[in-house]
Amino acid sequence: MDGRILIVDDVATNRIVFKVKLGAACYRPSLAADGESCLRMARDEPPDLILLDLMLPDMTGIEVLRRLRADAATCDIPVVMFSASPDPAARIAAFKAGADEFLTKPIDDQILLARLRGLLRAREPLQAQGGAAAGVLGLAEPAAAFEGPGVIAIVTSRAETAMHWRKDLMATLTDRVVVLTREEVLADGTVGRRGPVPDVFVIDSDLGGVGGGLRLMSDLRSRGTTRNAAICIVRAQGTQESLAMAFDLGANDAVEADFDPSELELRLKALLRRKRQGDRARGAVEDGLRLAVIDPLTGLYNRRYALPHLAGIAERAASNGTRFAVMVVDLDRFKLVNDRWGHAAGDAVLAEVARRLSANLRSGDLLARIGGEEFLAALPDTTYPEAQAAAERLRSAVTDAPIMVPGGQGLTITISIGLAIGEAEGADRRMEPVAATIERADRALLIAKAEGRNQVTISRTAA
Repeated sequence: MDGRILIVDDVATNRIVFKVKLGAACYRPSLAADGESCLRMARDEPPDLILLDLMLPDMTGIEVLRRLRADAATCDIPVVMFSASPDPAARIAAFKAGADEFLTKPIDDQILLARLRGLLRAREPLQAQGGAAAGVLGLAEPAAAFEGPGVIAIVTSRAETAMHWRKDLMATLTDRVVVLTREEVLADGTVGRRGPVPDVFVIDSDLGGVGGGLRLMSDLRSRGTTRNAAICIVRAQGTQESLAMAFDLGANDAVEADFDPSELELRLKALLRRKRQGDRARGAVEDGLRLAVIDPLTGLYNRRYALPHLAGIAERAASNGTRFAVMVVDLDRFKLVNDRWGHAAGDAVLAEVARRLSANLRSGDLLARIGGEEFLAALPDTTYPEAQAAAERLRSAVTDAPIMVPGGQGLTITISIGLAIGEAEGADRRMEPVAATIERADRALLIAKAEGRNQVTISRTAA
């Protein structure tokens, strides 16, 4: 967490006080005295968070916020707005413009620092995952403009309270609002089995007793299905320490029990927006990781994944005293397919061959595309006869039925297979290097090609 915070206030004393407090907390504050300076500094070197005064000499903080949200370079920076005025209309206007929080002066130091920690913690995955996904992995396409309604779950021990909150939210929200009990939330498989996992949980802080809501929040954060959900704590009037604790335990937002429904609606919309940003970032990273090890044409693993995985198979075989088989599979005369029928036909052939090979291997076997028309198969815990039978089965699966290509033509495709068995040898039961096993299988493949193709050749011993 970098912790670069831009402080925007027209009163020099206020800027200095904020700077001292945030510097003491090991943040890196920078200062701006008006809206234009804020916008320029935010664009030139985007901070991790902006503390923005409602009233500035050249424009209102609301206008600054609108312009920040309209700029692609600054639209995702968290903004905490503050003001000496408790005017509810100003709070609503700030949230409508995209504020992540609105604090009224005098601002309690514990609340301020806890709120900053929470917002920066939520932003960190977006910076790391979103930046990697969009920049390094080349997945910078904009998100779809339309997203369906979210799911917001109300969790409280008082049924009448839940119905009251639900009625208030449903009057303004287009998202789905459901009511869950603590037991339903914690029951294994309940959340996500009867419908979508909620995007946002609105939790009564005193659920089932003092602090019960915070304990439930900790449970949600520990479970894979709900770990990334947004959580808003609804609390009765309490100490500032308890509110700071809620943020530090993982709350994304908190409101008083006598909340303004309009304000809660805007807060929940902001939580839902940021939760979806996080989902997109995580999804982009997962897609990037998948693309890094998966061949996009066939859906098989690629060489980058296959070689380390094969090394693991060899290590387990050495530990268990078992054998494993390695096959190098190559399509015969594949260049003729591309030359005569075109690359679309060649792609169709590769995809179908991959499907047939995969369908005739065990679930624990490895199959990868390691070259243009070359595949690698590894079969753990496999004897010579079993490996030979599997290789013949693969050859027949490809050869016995024509492969349909674009245009309706059926092509008869044959494959040649080089087979090698990896096993521990000698008194120390040492396994030969994986590269050597693959090389033996490759030499066997060359022999199969030289002897007429469409056959399996076995390399029985290590060189």
